[in-house]
Amino acid sequence: MNIETETDFAGISSDSPYCEEFVVMTYTSGGFSVIPSGFFRDWFDREAQIGSFYIGRCSGLGVGSIAKYDSNQQSLRVGRFVSVGLRLRFLLNGQHESRTISTSMLSIYGMGITNISPPQYADSIIRNDVWIGDEMMMLGGGIIENGCIIGARSLLPPNFRSEPYGIYAGNPARLIRFRFPERVREALLDLAWWEMPLSWIRDNNDAFLADLTQDEGLSLELLAVLKSRKMEALALAHHQSA
Repeated sequence: MNIETETDFAGISSDSPYCEEFVVMTYTSGGFSVIPSGFFRDWFDREAQIGSFYIGRCSGLGVGSIAKYDSNQQSLRVGRFVSVGLRLRFLLNGQHESRTISTSMLSIYGMGITNISPPQYADSIIRNDVWIGDEMMMLGGGIIENGCIIGARSLLPPNFRSEPYGIYAGNPARLIRFRFPERVREALLDLAWWEMPLSWIRDNNDAFLADLTQDEGLSLELLAVLKSRKMEALALAHHQSA
């Protein structure tokens, strides 16, 4: 299993209070991410040895969650600041060919019988600042966009596509509503605050406590100020590294 994370990965914590249930990944710039024990599974429900996984800073996958791999072609990618509930299921493939006489994987039964390779879904991707409720099931090839909320026990069908900052629920999952008005959503995507270090979030913590649903005008002003501060911080960091 190929597991990747941020470039400032500092190692696996051995003294975190979460170590009993999780692999705790730490970063030199602060923060940590957690992967539940037993998360990577194959179709025998053993620890998967193939496939790839990426997780960004400050993301956590809930206890009892699994990602099922059956090929080294399969990948699950989790962005930054992703919050995930208990007992989720990421079924990255598990397809059988349905255009031939049989859907059976005849080759596993021996006697020199063969079958064509099963089709594969594209990568499964969860972007940034996503919140997923307990017991969601996500089938392969889906993309959950920035800022989304996925309701508990929702089923995300193959090749699912969300809208940024949408709230989805159901079986199959459908858009219930958006978290914010369109202009606020656009400003949030333009801000892309998750690109910034935790120190910047700390310095602007008051802005993260504001209710963006009360007054659209004030919310846009706040986000514009944050965008300006972000650009100033990036310019300073570039100057210091030059």
